[in-house]
Amino acid sequence: MTLHDLLFLAGAGLLAGVVNALAGGGTLVSFPALLALGYPGLTATVTNAVALWPGYLGGVLGYRAELRGQQRRATVLSVAAVLGACVGSALLLLTPGRLFESLVPWLVGFASLALLAQPWLRKHLGGEEGGGTSRLVYAGVFVGGCYGAYFNGGMGVVLLTVLGMFLHDNLHRVNAVRAALSLVISSVSVIAFSLFGPVRWQAVAVIAPASLAGGFLGTRVARLMPPAVLRGVVVVFGLGVSIALALR
Repeated sequence: MTLHDLLFLAGAGLLAGVVNALAGGGTLVSFPALLALGYPGLTATVTNAVALWPGYLGGVLGYRAELRGQQRRATVLSVAAVLGACVGSALLLLTPGRLFESLVPWLVGFASLALLAQPWLRKHLGGEEGGGTSRLVYAGVFVGGCYGAYFNGGMGVVLLTVLGMFLHDNLHRVNAVRAALSLVISSVSVIAFSLFGPVRWQAVAVIAPASLAGGFLGTRVARLMPPAVLRGVVVVFGLGVSIALALR
């Protein structure tokens, strides 16, 4: 690996960490970077998943204040996230998944539009403020865990959309729970891919610390945004991810 390759991967890891902390989707930065350096698709996927784990950790640490008082909520939802991540990891390691990959742009695009319509969806599907949490959130988090472990790109958009519909809280606090669930899902896939996947550890050693720094930076950027602006940024980025995936 040349110095140029090292700097290229470090920059991709930093930017991916920032994007993941904001709303998720950093894979669409680091995954193409690995492909550009000649890594095969499956190798790039599992290497990317392992390398971005520190970025998710950085995001959770950066959201410590917003996570206070939400430990029980995050723990209960993590059970559904772990189950989904186990299924998604197994699918990636055991099947080609071409049909699923063809659906990915549509899934991310749908999630982005659902986030745009979140206030209306919350009223009609999630119940009124103070009315409790719908059980549908667990099914949504399970699907998000399956999707996130199989293909990480846009996982944060999917999770934030689901949580935003059914958790009646400030968007920054909801985004903090999203960050915690993303870390849980990533942890499951990292264990599975480290044991059974073709991980390139040299690339991991470059991207991982850069994504950790990006995770810290991203939470600070997100905290400065009003909820409406944050929602708009996530929607625009999610639709961009969907278009990029479709073109790829």
